[in-house]
Amino acid sequence: MRRYPRLLLLALAGCTLTAAVAATRRPNIVLILADDLGYGDLGCYGQTQIPTPHIDRLAREGMRFTQFYAGAPVCAPSRNVLMTGQHTGHTQIRGNAKVDLRPEDITLAQVLKSAGYFTALYGKWGLGSENSAAPPRKKGFDAFFGYLDQTHAHNYYPSFLVRDEQRVPLRNVVPQEGRYGQGVAATRLDYSHDLIADAALTTLARQTSARPFFLYLAFTLPHANNEKSPDGMEVPDLGAFARTAWPGPEKGFAAMVARLDRDVGRVLSQLKAAGLDDNTIVILTSDNGPHREGGHDADFFNSRGSLRGYKRDLYEGGIRVPFVVRWPGHIGAGQSSDFVGYLGDVMATLAELAGASPPAHLDSLSFAPTLLGRAAAQPPHEFLYWEFYEGRSAQAVRFGDWKAVRSPWAPAPSSSTTSPLTARRRRTSPPPIPPRWSAPAPGWTKPTSPPRSGPRRGEKIRRWRARASPAACTAVTPLSCAPCCSPRSWAPAPPSAQPHPPSFPASSTTVPCSCPTSGRSVPRAARSRSATSP
Repeated sequence: MRRYPRLLLLALAGCTLTAAVAATRRPNIVLILADDLGYGDLGCYGQTQIPTPHIDRLAREGMRFTQFYAGAPVCAPSRNVLMTGQHTGHTQIRGNAKVDLRPEDITLAQVLKSAGYFTALYGKWGLGSENSAAPPRKKGFDAFFGYLDQTHAHNYYPSFLVRDEQRVPLRNVVPQEGRYGQGVAATRLDYSHDLIADAALTTLARQTSARPFFLYLAFTLPHANNEKSPDGMEVPDLGAFARTAWPGPEKGFAAMVARLDRDVGRVLSQLKAAGLDDNTIVILTSDNGPHREGGHDADFFNSRGSLRGYKRDLYEGGIRVPFVVRWPGHIGAGQSSDFVGYLGDVMATLAELAGASPPAHLDSLSFAPTLLGRAAAQPPHEFLYWEFYEGRSAQAVRFGDWKAVRSPWAPAPSSSTTSPLTARRRRTSPPPIPPRWSAPAPGWTKPTSPPRSGPRRGEKIRRWRARASPAACTAVTPLSCAPCCSPRSWAPAPPSAQPHPPSFPASSTTVPCSCPTSGRSVPRAARSRSATSP
């Protein structure tokens, strides 16, 4: 009987919170997602050669996060994580294959639309192809203009873009155009990013305080046109960078980042002109780490900072991304946070701030307490988890200041290749491994072949995800360290097994071993970094 007063108190608290949300004007939301923008590509994260004054202003007037992660090391699965609030152990898309969201996948746009928001997407979707059940208009967006397919989005001078679900012809001519619209234009008249940014600003100019809005700007800058390598950094003009002595692709990359920054400034100016500035949350982040495509060298501008790895790596450089949030009057200016989060947390956070109800069973933790100056009340993640199926595949988990990375389909360890850490005595020991991570899930069986980069259309994701071998490489190291390999098995749980991450052998934490995963040396600065360093 004693439980009833407690239930009554909880009900009253819920009513009070609901009333408070209803009485408060719900914030507008502008979510800007750059494409392949590295942790070190912005002035507010240490970039010195490419000016980014407007994005730096966001950081000065808001909060900059130093330990925030992408959902995956490439675009499609990372966007799946962002839109659904689930990590890649649960998402439908785990590589850049042609896989669509399922009907049961609830997106952030659907959550906010159900709370009365106008929702619009401008830029790259990548989660539902033409004539599928998952274009943006069927996944919660009231308006869409841009690219449905990530391969199509390589081409900055395409022959068409998509508005809602209809193709819009452009004046560009693309000889030998690929199946998805990719290719290299011979006649270049309409630059896609400019068209997308202009359309977004037109929609923004129509918004009023009468109805809250969610504007998702999934810009494609500074991604390369991979089909145009080794000169794939397509941009209409190089601006001030034309006068530098840099290689052509680096001039193009710098011009792309500057163009992205320019349009962030245009968004901020439009919000101010419309009187919406003080009640709009503006978020800027990236879908993964810096690329080495289109002739661009990610180390030329130190795009990964002092982190190890690049796009397609589950090391820090491949998934730690810039994340800046501004909300005048609510988020204190000039703050820096070391909260450990990832793009999947955006779902729970924005739902809470908007007074919306997210789906149950998400891998999403609201960091609203951190944003609103109540860091002491912020619960931490128990762990963050990633899995990625391209090439040899990869899995990673971060818990506390420790991180493990393994490649289930890497070759067997070789005595001829040695990890830089083999001879280095660690000064700290990893924390105890939770018992539920330390044994294979019931029913797991050894597969007979490695996974492809993605399942064929219509193939069940369960069959694809269950394919992973007893481990060739296991790592349990501080974030400051390179991975260490062990022949001991680390068998992943099948998709039906809960919870994630998969099994994790405690014995792998102390065994000296050699690592076949890379012949590249790890810079001393990367090896010595602390997990709490930016």
